[in-house]
Amino acid sequence: VTSNGSAGGGGAAAAETQRQQPAPNAWQVIKGVLFRIFIIWAISSWFRRGPAPQEQSNAGGTPRAPSRNLFPKDTLMDLYVYISEHEHFTDFNVSSALFWQKRDLVYGDWTSGQNADGCYEHAGEVAISQSVQQNGSIYIHVYFTKSGFHPDPRQKTLYRRLATVHTSRMINKYKRRRFQKTKNLLTGETEADPEMIKRAEDYGPVEVISHWHPNLTINMVDDHTPWVKGSVPPPLDQYVKFDAISGDYYPILYFNDYWNLQKDYFPINETLQRLPFRLSFCPLSLWRWQLYAAQSTKSPWNFLGEDLYEQSDEEQDSVKVALLETNPYLLALTIVVSIVHSVFEFLAFKNDIQFWNSRQSLEGLSVRSVFFGVFQSLVVLLYILDNETNFVVQVSVFIGLLIDLWKITKVMDVRLDRENKVAGVLPRVTFKDKSTYVESSTKVYDDMAFRYLSWILFPLLGCYAVYSLLYLEHKGWYSWVLSMLYGFLLTFGFITMTPQLFINYKLKSVAHLPWRMLTYKALNTFIDDLFAFVIKMPMMYRI
Repeated sequence: VTSNGSAGGGGAAAAETQRQQPAPNAWQVIKGVLFRIFIIWAISSWFRRGPAPQEQSNAGGTPRAPSRNLFPKDTLMDLYVYISEHEHFTDFNVSSALFWQKRDLVYGDWTSGQNADGCYEHAGEVAISQSVQQNGSIYIHVYFTKSGFHPDPRQKTLYRRLATVHTSRMINKYKRRRFQKTKNLLTGETEADPEMIKRAEDYGPVEVISHWHPNLTINMVDDHTPWVKGSVPPPLDQYVKFDAISGDYYPILYFNDYWNLQKDYFPINETLQRLPFRLSFCPLSLWRWQLYAAQSTKSPWNFLGEDLYEQSDEEQDSVKVALLETNPYLLALTIVVSIVHSVFEFLAFKNDIQFWNSRQSLEGLSVRSVFFGVFQSLVVLLYILDNETNFVVQVSVFIGLLIDLWKITKVMDVRLDRENKVAGVLPRVTFKDKSTYVESSTKVYDDMAFRYLSWILFPLLGCYAVYSLLYLEHKGWYSWVLSMLYGFLLTFGFITMTPQLFINYKLKSVAHLPWRMLTYKALNTFIDDLFAFVIKMPMMYRI
């Protein structure tokens, strides 16, 4: 890692890791925005409902009186910002710990500052110790006091508890850097940086590294809502702090790093002596604070573990970049169309199930295509399991595989042969063509179509397998087989539609097809094509 914090030689390894990850669904980015809109709506509904009556009583049964903000509107304040390696700060007398001091700020002032928006900035550098260089933590401690007071409790004449509001947080971020040890299976060589290989051997395939972002914003919410203790709706309740004695609440302080993109973080290492840091202070309205609080809400699926449900950093950055750089009209159109896309996707799924569940005759339908679909789903599932994709994607693909397996029971007679058992223990599963499939000419055309298809498919598969073996790196032979099959299906999967087209041509009819499902899928395909060059995605997935 070089002195500017960029990876010195891990580009090839990172690129290979990116190549081996499944192509993300472009619509998942938009669906993430819609999920956040739902969270915002839920929070708004909490405000409309008002606090619950049973939560407005104290232990004695008397109703709790609404609280007031301890800092009235237009209160003069002093700002103190300290940087420390300790989570609990007491070194007020250490001058090097004071990063920024700003006097005579006005609470709720939206017109002062350099840009007449109530915001102030301070830029500097933070000296770090060897402990921080070696993955140690570093904290920011922010104090607002009424003008003339001091945040140090040891200065009895200048400190007042009700005149001081304090918050702190860790400002470095620990991120996992994954290293997959890949190599060319024929030559044993790898393009990965030797230093990265050595670190992987020393620290394992997953290394936790401290990262730094040079920007942070301190927001003070301009709010004087008469909150009632115990009835503040989540997730806002974790930010509203009540005084235990007076019952009133302190001004709400919020560390805002929502617009800090993941690509702007850089690792902290031994070559860095000082870290650049630009700190901003801005007032924040209540409704905008609700938006940010909703964005930072933890997923309800977090009991499964941090890596299982949360969006990847790249997906989160895609949403932020879209909000920052996309034309508002195009963004609104994209959200509306994505809702329509989701509706069509659900209707296609529902009608596909209904079609196969109610189908009595298999005339005109390609049974072999159903088996090939099971093979495709199985390859995709094994591939994403081998590449540690998030839990929700794994569940989604697994459910799709179960549905494809269920379709087999609708297109063939599946029986358990308990007389001829496998290894003398397990009943043997037997498959037999349904009479409506055998008695019609569909079976002949289906066999003919797959025979012609094999003349094209197998040579292409062989060529792609040789290319993958010669020019790409893999973790092992098992990973090579999966990645080769996955890449082949991603590239040439459209060829598998030809057997059904061949049957349609031979029968001179399309009346046997699930038209509702195909119509919804056709509309979704049109939407995908329309936005393929609007939404950022890998070129292979776009093609």
